[in-house]
Amino acid sequence: MMREQIQVRRALSVARRAPIVARRVPIVARRAPIAARRAPIVARRAPIVARRVPIVLAVLLLSACGSSGAGSPPPTTSSATTTTTPAASPTTAAPTNTQATSTTSTAAPPATTATTATATVVTSGTPPCRAAHLALAFVGQQGGMGHGEIGFALRNTSATGCRTYGYPGVLFLDQQGRALPTIPHHTTHDFFGSGPAVPLVLAPGASASFRLDVGHGVATSAGCATAYALQAIPPNDTSSLRTTIPGGAYECQDANVSPLRAGQSAYP
Repeated sequence: MMREQIQVRRALSVARRAPIVARRVPIVARRAPIAARRAPIVARRAPIVARRVPIVLAVLLLSACGSSGAGSPPPTTSSATTTTTPAASPTTAAPTNTQATSTTSTAAPPATTATTATATVVTSGTPPCRAAHLALAFVGQQGGMGHGEIGFALRNTSATGCRTYGYPGVLFLDQQGRALPTIPHHTTHDFFGSGPAVPLVLAPGASASFRLDVGHGVATSAGCATAYALQAIPPNDTSSLRTTIPGGAYECQDANVSPLRAGQSAYP
């Protein structure tokens, strides 16, 4: 019974749809000529589409290449220049400063006019001047404006030349030969002038001089005294020499000591 009712309902549904299907048939019939007319147009466009496909593919490939190139920076080229400076040959003299090239030269010390000594470049073959072959002598003294200048000389008493350079050690002595307080100051410039330290070679009988710049005529809290002799030690030596100071020299412990100069040029 149930099955018969279902079949009846389906028959009624088909009967109700029959008018709708009948109305759509003319519409489909009318659209058929339009589809028939579009078929030749589609057929004519097919070759055009076929020709455009390679172009589109080429454009896509170029676009892909361009985008991949834009993502990374263009390669840069760098260059480096290496300058090689040849090593300088070892020499015994210091190189002088030049603009373009490097040269070496040996500078001679300033020439000094003297009758008893000659200033030359010290060579390793010349023995040093020692107290055993030197004599210390008083040269003179003068003063002014609170300063006293006392000059001394070291003379080579040997039969061969000797070399010396720098400052002697000094110590003032009283009339009994006892040491007086002495504070030496090595300097190339004092109240009486300036003079650089130069290497010297003393020929037999030649001399090198030095001067002492002391407080003269002015009492100080450090205490002053009259020195009647000087004890000196040649540069690079440990033995000492002595000489008297005729009439004595007023001093106040501090003494500016000049470097050795050729002849008596340290005490003009």
